[in-house]
Amino acid sequence: MLLIKNAWMIDPGTGLEGKRDIFIRDGKIVSIEDSGRWEDREETTEAEVEQYDAEGLVAAPGLIDVHVHFREPGFTYKEDIISGSRAAARGGFTTVVLMANTKPVVDNPETLAFVLERGKETDIRVKSCCAITKGLQGKELTDMSALLAAGAAGFTDDGIPLLEESVALQAMEEAARLGAVLSFHEEDPAYITNNGIHAGRASAYFGIGGSEREAEISMVERDIRLAERTGTVVNIQHISTKEAVALLRDAKKRGVRIHGEATPHHFTLTQEAVITWGTLGKMNPPLREEADRLAIIEGLQDDTIDLIATDHAPHSAEEKARSITAAPSGIIGLETALSLGISSLVRPGYLTLKELIRKMTWNPARLYGLEGGCLKEGGWADLVLFDPEESYTVDGFASKSCNSPFRGARLTGKVKCTVCDGKIVYRDSRKD
Repeated sequence: MLLIKNAWMIDPGTGLEGKRDIFIRDGKIVSIEDSGRWEDREETTEAEVEQYDAEGLVAAPGLIDVHVHFREPGFTYKEDIISGSRAAARGGFTTVVLMANTKPVVDNPETLAFVLERGKETDIRVKSCCAITKGLQGKELTDMSALLAAGAAGFTDDGIPLLEESVALQAMEEAARLGAVLSFHEEDPAYITNNGIHAGRASAYFGIGGSEREAEISMVERDIRLAERTGTVVNIQHISTKEAVALLRDAKKRGVRIHGEATPHHFTLTQEAVITWGTLGKMNPPLREEADRLAIIEGLQDDTIDLIATDHAPHSAEEKARSITAAPSGIIGLETALSLGISSLVRPGYLTLKELIRKMTWNPARLYGLEGGCLKEGGWADLVLFDPEESYTVDGFASKSCNSPFRGARLTGKVKCTVCDGKIVYRDSRKD
């Protein structure tokens, strides 16, 4: 049993905000009451009740990230499900949804079962998407019905765009029939000479071709059109351009069942970061211009963009030490996501803290039909406790990898404790 006392609770599901005590037993929230009401109750005097005084801290639902890469099976020198889950807990995440671009690809019930079983060895809730197409080849659909029955959270060929319109249409029709969620990586290679670098000031600096913004725009246009035709629930992953935000906004006004996802690096950084940090600023889609960053923030403000997801993408130091064109794209993000949201969105006044939390908990939970994302009596005891005012320097990671341009950054908003299934799975002991 666990009693969290004196927390400033924010529940994006009900909109409730105030100072509360939260009593937890057997992985469930038993009671939420005004602060101080539990002091004299018999339950709190039992020896097995752990008490956590959260005075000065915010209690929110455990964060949910629907776009992470834990690299297992196949690339465990970068990350594995155990180390990735430790990084997630340190960042306040209690549920993650893994991508399918592993080796072997998660495109069959056997590989999915391996991933989910490994997830059960961790302290958090590990879900997984499966591939839309077999082997991520973009040709033949996986057996979505069988994979859903085996526990797939949704479907994506993330990392590789689904180029054939006929295959994308077939996938949407099948997903609509099954009530499944599809997530799309929107980059047409026809508009890309060197990926991971914006075709503009950044590509000119390195003397390479880069990635044109039309690479994203063209595919977002196509998939909105197909989603409108089929009625499929579609999530547009890691939006990077102002045009894609505008397309999504217009589609939502027409009632298309489309969702948008923003990463902390896309609402925080621009192409200047890759000029400054080199390969640590290289990612797909690339960091673009200030107008794009501001458009993403505006999309978050007006709910055009529903979700914040990290696209946590670990790579080894040796891989990132390669040249700008040879190094892989991607950065880790689980351990800095909440702080970046507070530092770059809440403190400047773009979002309220409640709005930020909603996009990192309630909205992703609703997309994938998860019970979490809220704090309610009888619900999952998954919480994050954090100090929204405490500043700290990013000086190390629980992840196996450290490929982040935020190393050494001074951020505000520090995770102090993460609770999953009623148990404390991370407690901050760092001194700054």
